[in-house]
Amino acid sequence: MSAQITIPYLEKELSWLSFNERVLQEAADPENPVIERVRFLGIFSNNQDEFFRVRVADLRRRILIAEAKGGGQRSRTLMAEINSKVLALTTQFDEIYRQLLLDLARRNIFLVNETQLSDNQGNWLKRHFRDKIRRHIIPVLLTKDTRLDKCLEDGITYLTTEIRHNDTVQYAFIPVPSGKLPRFVQLPSEGGKTKKTLILLDNIIRHCLNELFEGIIEFDSLRCYSMKLTRDAEYDLSDEIELSLLEKMSSGLKQRLTAEPVRLVHDREMPETMLEVLRNALGIANFDSVTPGGRYHNFRDFMSFPNPGRKYLEHKKLPALSTRQFTDYKTGFEAISAGDVLLYYPYHKFSHLTEWLRQAAYDPAVRVIKINIYRVASKSQVINTLTDAVKNGKDVTVVVELRARFDEEANIEWARHLTDAGVKVSFGVPSLKIHSKLCLISRVEDGELVNYAHVGTGNFHEKTAKVYTDYALFTKHPEITREVETVFDFIEHPYRRVKFLHLLVSPVDSRRKLYSLIDREVQNKLAGQPCGITLKVNNLVDTGLIKKLYDASRNGVKVRLIIRGMCALLPGVPGVSDNIKAISVVDRFLEHPRVMVFENGGEPKVFITSADWMGRNIDNRIEVGCPIYAPRLKQQVLDMLNIQWQDTTKARVINRFQDNQYVSRGNRKKIRSQVAIYDYLVEAEQKPLAQ
Repeated sequence: MSAQITIPYLEKELSWLSFNERVLQEAADPENPVIERVRFLGIFSNNQDEFFRVRVADLRRRILIAEAKGGGQRSRTLMAEINSKVLALTTQFDEIYRQLLLDLARRNIFLVNETQLSDNQGNWLKRHFRDKIRRHIIPVLLTKDTRLDKCLEDGITYLTTEIRHNDTVQYAFIPVPSGKLPRFVQLPSEGGKTKKTLILLDNIIRHCLNELFEGIIEFDSLRCYSMKLTRDAEYDLSDEIELSLLEKMSSGLKQRLTAEPVRLVHDREMPETMLEVLRNALGIANFDSVTPGGRYHNFRDFMSFPNPGRKYLEHKKLPALSTRQFTDYKTGFEAISAGDVLLYYPYHKFSHLTEWLRQAAYDPAVRVIKINIYRVASKSQVINTLTDAVKNGKDVTVVVELRARFDEEANIEWARHLTDAGVKVSFGVPSLKIHSKLCLISRVEDGELVNYAHVGTGNFHEKTAKVYTDYALFTKHPEITREVETVFDFIEHPYRRVKFLHLLVSPVDSRRKLYSLIDREVQNKLAGQPCGITLKVNNLVDTGLIKKLYDASRNGVKVRLIIRGMCALLPGVPGVSDNIKAISVVDRFLEHPRVMVFENGGEPKVFITSADWMGRNIDNRIEVGCPIYAPRLKQQVLDMLNIQWQDTTKARVINRFQDNQYVSRGNRKKIRSQVAIYDYLVEAEQKPLAQ
């Protein structure tokens, strides 16, 4: 009997924090323009908020359940490790922020607080406060009847204010209305036109604090300290059968305000007495995260930090490319009929997709349009085009995923808007999130109904298509389009048995097919044939797939991983993952595509997919992976993966130590893959379009 091999596996929460540390590295990198570095602080903060709302909240629930059964020590240990790592990242964050303030000042951009104002600036701000800001602020007063845990909203910065009068102390919580007003205000210039001075909305309120209470509450002194509460983002939806899914989601959204708090971030200068009042009023449990931090919270607003200075303080724009795959033809249908089209956002224009949909909306030959939406832009041309298609008599079906985390409310409104416009709206399968990125257009050609399909890795979202890298395949391939149609039928009738020969569809057959593809590489290795696996995903945490990759490595199959976020697999473990190497690329664009390459004996199989390698994506969501058959497009995907693998500027090594070391350049050429891929696609536009 062979000895059992222990499977090395990193807790996904710790791996996620390692990813966000890579984001923080971008804020610290002096090679990045200073304004972009400030914005990376915002990205880091936004990520951290979501981490607590989702992953820490989930761990907290696991602790509660385990403790009820007399256990929970393992989860408590993990929570302690998380809190330790978060504190270390918070310290790094504060140091980087202080350095960035100095770097901004060297470029004549000053971010000041309320104690650094001239008399003219102070007077101007008081007028600005009365005219523009005060109307948006209603403090929450803490009394014996106040349920503070029900009053304070998730993710909003509050100024916890101590109000002293004679021998009494009262507390108030002042919301910083950054969702309604710009977080940054540029002050009138002083000391020459080159000097630009900005102040945070928080500090304007501090400067005008007296005006909020004068004539309403008596006080001798006021002092305030910032805090922010993060709540559990999960829902406790009613299972009452008479409630529609739409009604359930609306109810669930209301619960977010009163969901359990999982983190309290506060100004580390906050007096202990004030902190104790907060903890008691909020019912913060001893294992919840109470994190001391700097003076400011909601740094996610720094994602939109303005650039009042020179253009070189930001990244030089990479203009999105018009591709001859579309522009050489009169219509999108003519272009796709000539051969499969593959776009790679944000390098290619998203408008190629919206133009194809626009043409379909009034093309007399188009009969049916089906699409599934997970996230769309707040001003969505895609949605508007679909409603216009109905006016032209098209049969339009939109599958709306109401459970797209943090977009639920928007999707409920879109569902109502589409329904009112006459679109057939489907909410899919109650037990499965629909995460696939599909569009199917049926068109009459020569008396027959012909299908055209879009299969992508990213959402139909004009805004994210400018900052997320994602693939979009447009095809008329009869077998693929037929199977895309089958996916839509499966969404409507999930009890029917379906079979796919080309697509990988979760939860129908993805796991079985992926296992088989990995096993085939092992067989090829043992048979002396070319073998190898290259995988690019956002997250790799599924234990079954990780075990399969370990098995491939032990049998000599070379595995290359490009993982943006969580990677529970540990590369380079002797005897287990010696043949696995992994990198992560964090740069100006968010790496979002999922791509799988299996060497297949020298005839590579290349897939793009909407699915990460996580249990939820493989078993509990509707996801679609699609093969790239056109030789030219397949080679482009392979070339761009190789460019990214050769990155010597923005790639970090993922290893068992989780130390985020940059890939060693050595004597190699300096390659920044996101820029190099843009250059590659520019050159590709000059070549013939033969498939």
